[in-house]
Amino acid sequence: MGAVSSVDFRAEWAALLRRRPVLAPSLRIYGAVLEAWAAWAPEAVVPLAWGHAQCSARWERGVPLLAEAPPPCTPADLEPLLGAVMEALATLGPGLAAPLQRFAEAWDRSEVALEALLPAPGRLGSPEAETRLGLTPGLPGLLAVASLRPVLDAYFAGTRPHLGDAWALGICPFCGAPPAWADLVEDGHRRLACHLCGAGWRVPRLACSYCGSLDAKDAVRLQAEGADEGYGIAACGRCQGYLKELDRRVRWNAGAALVEDWGSPHLDLVAERKGYWRGVPTLVQLQPSHP
Repeated sequence: MGAVSSVDFRAEWAALLRRRPVLAPSLRIYGAVLEAWAAWAPEAVVPLAWGHAQCSARWERGVPLLAEAPPPCTPADLEPLLGAVMEALATLGPGLAAPLQRFAEAWDRSEVALEALLPAPGRLGSPEAETRLGLTPGLPGLLAVASLRPVLDAYFAGTRPHLGDAWALGICPFCGAPPAWADLVEDGHRRLACHLCGAGWRVPRLACSYCGSLDAKDAVRLQAEGADEGYGIAACGRCQGYLKELDRRVRWNAGAALVEDWGSPHLDLVAERKGYWRGVPTLVQLQPSHP
């Protein structure tokens, strides 16, 4: 638990698009993001050097590490990633180009900073910045994942082995972000995945990751069939939150959580049409007409 995948997902992404070629044109932006990640130098980040005792003391209090150890990044450290991501997203049309321009101008004037991209309770990104800058709902969250994943992946690398089974909450034990994906693994346990920093951790199988409900009556499962066998939607009837879920006992050769999530927008559309929401936005949330 807590293991981090490499941020170079290009080979896995290419393999997924070969399986789902009809989605390739609409998902081209993710390919540009992955190219930017692969080109980024992790030496730009000094990893958090906390030992087991320091990490465990926070986890015992239910506090993710980022809450008490923010990464020592400057705007200049982030600009190569953030700039590449914003340039790619701007090609999706004027609906995103204008809000991105407002964000870029505020960033250049130091009116918005790293804190606007970090997790807030139950979500990614600052709702205050979203409102003040007139940003598309969910845009700060998508910018956060697309620009910070390599940074936080490297920052928390040395603390991953300390996690063990010390955490069972519905937010990431390292960065505090909402989970973005769920896996059912070989021993039948449920493992959540964080797209913001790359962590994975076990949780009770019936627990809602958003409201914490353990009532079996609140658990909703929508299972895919045919070519998508093994994929599903795990939703909560109480808070209406959802995660996409993959049974890796069926799909043992599936890709990393982030690759599988970004490559299955059709499942997000099913969930949204049924009135469910997710804490980590994707292109579907930013572009409701996204196929």
